[in-house]
Amino acid sequence: MRQLLTDDQLGAAVQTMQTMVDSALESISDSPIDDNQVVAYDIAHGAAVVSAARALLPYARYGDHERTLSVAFVAEAAHDLGARLAGREKLWGIDPVFVGELSSALETGRDPELLGSLAGGSATHLDADFELVAETFRRFADDRLMPLAGEIHRSNTDVPEELITELASLGVFGLSVPAAYGGFAEGDEHDHLGMVVATEELSRGSLGAGGSLITRPEILTRALVAGGTETQKAEWLPRLASGESMVAVAVTEPDHGSDVAGIRCAASPAPDGGWLINGTKTWCTFAGRADVMMLLARTDPSSVDHRGLSLFVVPKPRSSGHSFDHRQHGDGGGRMQGRAIDTIGYRGMHSYEVSFVDWRVAEDSLVGGPDGIGRGFYLQMAGFENGRLQTAARAVGVMQAAFEAASSYAAQRTVFGLPIGDYQLTQAKLGRMAVLVQASRQFALHVARLMGTGDDRAGVEASMVKAYACEAAEWVTREAMQIHGGMGYAEEYDVSRYFVDARVLSIFEGTDETLCLKVIIRRLLAERTKSGR
Repeated sequence: MRQLLTDDQLGAAVQTMQTMVDSALESISDSPIDDNQVVAYDIAHGAAVVSAARALLPYARYGDHERTLSVAFVAEAAHDLGARLAGREKLWGIDPVFVGELSSALETGRDPELLGSLAGGSATHLDADFELVAETFRRFADDRLMPLAGEIHRSNTDVPEELITELASLGVFGLSVPAAYGGFAEGDEHDHLGMVVATEELSRGSLGAGGSLITRPEILTRALVAGGTETQKAEWLPRLASGESMVAVAVTEPDHGSDVAGIRCAASPAPDGGWLINGTKTWCTFAGRADVMMLLARTDPSSVDHRGLSLFVVPKPRSSGHSFDHRQHGDGGGRMQGRAIDTIGYRGMHSYEVSFVDWRVAEDSLVGGPDGIGRGFYLQMAGFENGRLQTAARAVGVMQAAFEAASSYAAQRTVFGLPIGDYQLTQAKLGRMAVLVQASRQFALHVARLMGTGDDRAGVEASMVKAYACEAAEWVTREAMQIHGGMGYAEEYDVSRYFVDARVLSIFEGTDETLCLKVIIRRLLAERTKSGR
C-alpha cells in the first residue's frame, strides 16, 4: 500500500478542488442559470462533494485507519469532480493543470488494496453524550424497529402505535423543541447534533417506521420557532415534544411539485371569522395518522409568486389505513379527503393526496398571526433547511444498514470455494461503501454544528449534504443488493427494502435537480457576489 497523504497534502488537494469549483462558478456567473443547467447541476454536485471532503479533514487526525479513510474519500471526491468536468473543461473554465495536481491523491486513494483495508467499517468518534444518544436509539432500532420493518414494508401497513408511543417516551420528538416548551433544545451548538444522531440510528432500523417519524415534527417546530406567536408556541411546541400531536406537511401540489412558489391551494377569510381552505395537496406523508398538518396556502389571490403565501397549523382527526374522509358539521360543512399513493418503498407512513373543500380553521391557525400574512414561504423554508439535513441523516442510516447487511452476507456466502468477502472486488466495494457512509456522516455532523452556531453557510451546506448523501445512498444500497446476488432481489432480505427506500431520498424534501439549480448554485453565486469575487 502506498504511503498515506499528510494533513497538508490532503488540505492542498481539497483546496485544488475548491479552486476548480470557484473557477466553474465564475464561468457561469454572467449568464442565466437556466441557459447552463447541465453545467450548473454538475457544479452544484461538485461543490457538495468538495464540502464533504473538507468536512472529513478533521476526521483524519483520529488515527491511521481514519486517515486512510480520509485519503480514500479525497480521491473519491477528485474522481467525482473529474468525471463531471471531463470533456467540459472549457465550459467549467478549468485549466487542465489543476487535474494534474490531483493525480497523487487519486493514485493513492483509489488503490484497491487501500479500499479493501477499509471494508470493516470505521468509528464515528462522537463525544460521550452523543454516543449515549446513538447507543440508546441503536438499541431501539435493533430491538423494536428491525423485527417489524420487513413486515410493515411487505404488507404496506401503518406504523404500529406502540412504536410511536415508545419513541415519544424516549423524547425523540422533543430533540429540537426549546427546553422552555418541554423539549431538549438548549439554544446552543449541540441542538442539531442529537437530532442527526437519533435520525441516523432510527433510519438504520427503518426509514419509513423509524427515522422519518421525526422529520415532520422537526419541520413544524422550526417554522414555529422562527415565526410563530408566543401563544402558538406555547400551544403547539409542548404537544410536538411529547408526541401528543403528530404532524404531516402539506406543501407540494399535483401541478407544481418542487415549485413551491407556484402553489394554488387557497386560504380565504371566512365570513364569520377564521379561514377556509380550498385546494389539493400531494405527497403529504403521514397525513392519515397525523393530528395536525403544516399547510402552505395562498392568502393573496392576486399574487403569482411566493409573496402571497402564508403558513397554517391545521388540526385534523386521526385515521388509519390508506384513505380518509372527514367532514365538519355534517354534510353542509367543510370536507377533507385523502387517499394514499402506492409507492415502491418508504412504506408504513403512507404519502397522501389530500383535498380540501371549505375546510375551516381558526383565526389563530395562521402562523405568526396577522404578521404572518405573506411570510409562509420563508417560514416553511426555515423548517425545510433543517429537514434537508435530517434527510441526509436518514440517508446515512439507510446506507449503514445496507453496508452491515452486505458485510454479513459477504462473510457467509461461499462462491467458487471462498466466501465472497475474500475476493478483491467485494472487498473494494465494501471499502468504498464504508468510505461513503462515514464521509456522509461526518458531513452531516459538520452541518449540524454549523446550524447550531448560526453560521451563515449552514443553509447552503444543508442543501449540499442532502444532495451528496442521498446520491451516495443509491450507490451503496445498489451495491449491497448486488453483493447479495439473486437473494438481493428477494423481499425476504432487507437489502431489497434498503434499495427502494434509498431511491426516494433524492426526490423528497426538494428534488435533487431543484435543489441544485434553484438553491445550491444560486446561493454559491450569491456568496461570490457578496465576497466581491
